[in-house]
Amino acid sequence: MTNSPPPPDSTAPSAASPTSQNPEPRRGPLEGYTDHADAVRLHASLIDDDPAAIFQEMRREHGPLVPILLDDMPAWFVIGYRELHHVTSQPQLFGRDPRRWNMRNHLPPDWPSLPYVTWQPSVMYSEGVEHQRRSGAISDALDTVDRTELTLICEQVADLAIDGFSGDGQTDLISQYAYRIPAQVVTRLFGLSETDLPDLVKDVNHVLGGSEEAASALPRILDKIGRLIADRRTLPGHDITSHLLAHAARLTDEEIVQDLIVLMIASHDSSANWIGNTLRLMLVDDHFSMSLQGGRSSVGEALNEVLWKDPPSPNLPSRWAVQDCELAGRRIRRGDMLVLGVAAANADPQVQPAAHAGSGANRAHMSFSHGEYGCPFPAPELGEIIAKTAVEVLLDRLPDVYLTVKPDALRWRPSLWVRSLEALPVRFSPTVPTGQSPSNTRDAPG
Repeated sequence: MTNSPPPPDSTAPSAASPTSQNPEPRRGPLEGYTDHADAVRLHASLIDDDPAAIFQEMRREHGPLVPILLDDMPAWFVIGYRELHHVTSQPQLFGRDPRRWNMRNHLPPDWPSLPYVTWQPSVMYSEGVEHQRRSGAISDALDTVDRTELTLICEQVADLAIDGFSGDGQTDLISQYAYRIPAQVVTRLFGLSETDLPDLVKDVNHVLGGSEEAASALPRILDKIGRLIADRRTLPGHDITSHLLAHAARLTDEEIVQDLIVLMIASHDSSANWIGNTLRLMLVDDHFSMSLQGGRSSVGEALNEVLWKDPPSPNLPSRWAVQDCELAGRRIRRGDMLVLGVAAANADPQVQPAAHAGSGANRAHMSFSHGEYGCPFPAPELGEIIAKTAVEVLLDRLPDVYLTVKPDALRWRPSLWVRSLEALPVRFSPTVPTGQSPSNTRDAPG
């Protein structure tokens, strides 16, 4: 829940934005960046197939902090585990507000990664006391989720998704399963009605997929969340929205709208890719094949292995230097962008030796980020319940599922910021639907 792009927004930087407080003189993008003379041009195709080998080469040539160009924009790629830990632990030095970026004036309007660096009035880009106020309210609201109830909802949603293809004997586990589950679960926890769920989930996928309907989908999402908040102000329920409204942080309706959308989009995208990447691992890696024969002993291990090696958010373009400083022997200018290389830091030999056989129970990875802007407690735990339940239900229902293409024929979506398969085609013995319909027990006022 750390790296999904915010929904598009036309909000301009306010008068109090970091950019207006500390304006940066306009200059050529590489003026003064002598370290970027041999910068790595970072793009999706560079690291798609064998990221570990690319990270090793970068580490050998540049060390733990790599000068990079993102479509000719200079930035820094933090690939050292210790350095990443330092950056995420020092918000006073490396802030979250993208209006600080000293390259903003050079960005073309069609810059591919623009959604990831566009400021929004959400908890994602708030800082200091304001961030603590809003993130604290989110953590408290998430912690009210009953874990047993969440597991039940996940099982029902997963069963319903499988019912849609169980009689066919074949399916794509990405589009027809992994991406059908998280948003339905999360929106139920928000307290949305059953009648609103199908269209809302479609709109969330439009926004995340960047389809032609994304622009029209966002207003519909805003409208549904706005109506939900109005309803819960009148009739509170046992849901996340009601708890946010009643929280001592005294969030405004606009703050809750923004933060619920960020929470919904981030949790859906991250959880869906976690599910898909775990199913891929279990289908192509002999170490985990025992679970495909009806056992569950290695599902948790597979989930953790994915967070180490193929995390849903492998890179985060999410820190900007508050002031001139030094990192890993490099001079960082005020306003420089730092791309957090989560997957690269996980592969750092200092924490992941080459001889390491597997992640096991080691959860020291950076896949939920770290520090003040890491996934808010208890989001990682809730996300794991969603992902683990989805994988287990599939293995229970379709124990003989197998991949219909060779593993090397699977393709990753072309993205620096998301680690997700384009498709995961499988076959299995056809089965009858369960006929179960998910219930929303959290939307009843009371």
